Amino acid sequence: MNKPLILIVEDDAAVRNLMVTTLKTNEYRYLVATNGESAILEASSHNPDIVLLDLGLPDVDGVQVIEKIRTWSNMPIIVISARSEDTDKIEALDAGADDYLTKPFSVEELLARLRVTQRRLSFMTAEMLAASSVFVNGKLRVDYAGGCAYMNDQELHLTPIEYKLLCLLSKNVGKVLTHTFLTQNIWGRSWENDIASLRVFMATLRKKLETEPDSPQYIQTHIGVGYRMMKVE
Repeated sequence: MNKPLILIVEDDAAVRNLMVTTLKTNEYRYLVATNGESAILEASSHNPDIVLLDLGLPDVDGVQVIEKIRTWSNMPIIVISARSEDTDKIEALDAGADDYLTKPFSVEELLARLRVTQRRLSFMTAEMLAASSVFVNGKLRVDYAGGCAYMNDQELHLTPIEYKLLCLLSKNVGKVLTHTFLTQNIWGRSWENDIASLRVFMATLRKKLETEPDSPQYIQTHIGVGYRMMKVE
């Protein structure tokens, strides 16, 4: 089983190198961002398992990065910051951070925090798998094991890409999936023409799901950002 993918967001080269060396030594997979803008891009493109986030970034405050990521994802965020005041910790945790580690920190403590977060992720994943291999949302039913989907108990005739899009949306119901995340997962890249193709596939998928295209129930467009599957009662 692959180790989690960790996104390191840190502009201080010495601290960043320490974190990279620690993750490498312990065989973690990792990505690196040195400012808030690239952190948001990496998070939306690669959907890492855990984010290690410095608050004092050169372009935006780290709290803004947390708030931005929380608009589309619940990925665990561990803040690693020199700010040690309770007010700073509370602000970051209220914005959506899962944990807070104060600099200077020991490598052992960083690894311990990662292990705790991993255990929580594993537990949540096991719970989700145990719950059901069939997704039901209103009159829509997706049978992941069977590789098929139904609307009103009638099987939907979906192309492989439409089915993959439906799975990505249904497995993240209520969350906005960015254009970049979707195209990376469908085609393994994110070029401008891929986003144009995504719009076409999403339109054809919608025609098969929605009884009233002008007031969609299942798939909501977030213009310039991506798409979200809504919970239907």
